[in-house]
This record gives sequence, C-alpha cells and structure tokens, in this order.
Amino acid sequence: MKLIVAVVQDQDSNRLSSALTKGDFRATKLASTGGFLKSGNTTFLIGTDDSLVPKALDLIRDNCRSRDQMVAPVSPMGGNADSYIPYPVEVEVGGATVFVLPIEQFRHF
Repeated sequence: MKLIVAVVQDQDSNRLSSALTKGDFRATKLASTGGFLKSGNTTFLIGTDDSLVPKALDLIRDNCRSRDQMVAPVSPMGGNADSYIPYPVEVEVGGATVFVLPIEQFRHF
C-alpha cells in the first residue's frame, strides 16, 4: 500500500478531485499555502494499492498543468527598500508536486 501526497494549485483542484472520483480513488483534500508565492494550494492525500499508483499518477499528470504567471517579487530582507523597485517577474506555477510513500499498516475504524 502507498500514500500519495499531491500538492496542486487551487485552479486544478476541482478538476483533479473529479478525475480521482471517476477513477475510483478516495482522497482527502487539505487547504495549504505555498511558501514561495504565498498562494493557495490543495494537498491531496490518496491511499492506494501499489498496483494502482501509476493510474493515480497519470490522473494527477493529466489534470494538473503548469502555467506562467506574473508575480511581484518580495522586497529584500534587511536591504534598503527605498531603492528597491519591484518589477513583475514571470514564473512557472502549477503542475503538481507528488510524493509516494510506503505505508506499513492501514486501519479503518
């Protein structure tokens, strides 16, 4: 048995949730916040048999896409903020960050 932890952008959350349900996967959704852009994410916890991990990863890959986004950089810490001009920077966001963890034991009470 494996635990899949998938951190996805909020924009992809509903699409992924529907796809997981249609694929007969049970998932727990947790609201989370990214550290770099301070934007909303959704973390999915998916427990599944080892043999179904590739199917789950395919669903995540197919429903979570990366996109470019303009963001204003944070002012420098400890620096002189008077001369700092925050020009927007284009960064790639989205997609999914996925961890697949072995589960030693599973109990449902």
